[in-house]
Amino acid sequence: MDRFTVHSGTAIPLRRSNVDTDQIIPAVYLKRVTRSGFEDGLFSAWRTNEPDFVLNQPAYRGATVLVAGPDFGTGSSREHAVWALLDYGFKVVISPRFADIFRGNSLKAGLLTVELPEKIVQRLWEDVEQDPNLQVTVDLVERQVRWSGETHDFALDDYTRWRLMEGLDDIGLTLRHTDAVDAYEASRKPWLPAVAV
Repeated sequence: MDRFTVHSGTAIPLRRSNVDTDQIIPAVYLKRVTRSGFEDGLFSAWRTNEPDFVLNQPAYRGATVLVAGPDFGTGSSREHAVWALLDYGFKVVISPRFADIFRGNSLKAGLLTVELPEKIVQRLWEDVEQDPNLQVTVDLVERQVRWSGETHDFALDDYTRWRLMEGLDDIGLTLRHTDAVDAYEASRKPWLPAVAV
């Protein structure tokens, strides 16, 4: 996965609360066996049935920061929801509160989820709606979100921050220890099963 240190981009104000993973990507799109190609399913019901849905508005085309209401990512544990957001081009989702499993899946896959107080999210919505070209900077090094002279700190544990800054998912972390795995396998009795790394 890509390293994340500082990202600047335009944002999309998704003024909805309790967005669950079935709304992020309906089950009908879960038939693929790869981790890519899910962008067409992202918010597909809203994109299809609501012409004014924010992702359909040309002013927000190319945005990489999604600003959502509270309780984003509730519902079933669906990694595809994270993959769809990444495939669409989002690097960061900002919300007052995330579902725990969704947030864990996101941070393991390289999608930074940032929790900010609801009143700050509402102010960011208003600023983005006034100026869709507004640049929002999410600085993982300093753990800050900045735009238009505003600076807001966010919390993220040190280990997760380090993994994102190094661009390491679980497989990447394991591959950092291939020498130790090889040494262990070489020391095992020859009749035991071995793992080639």
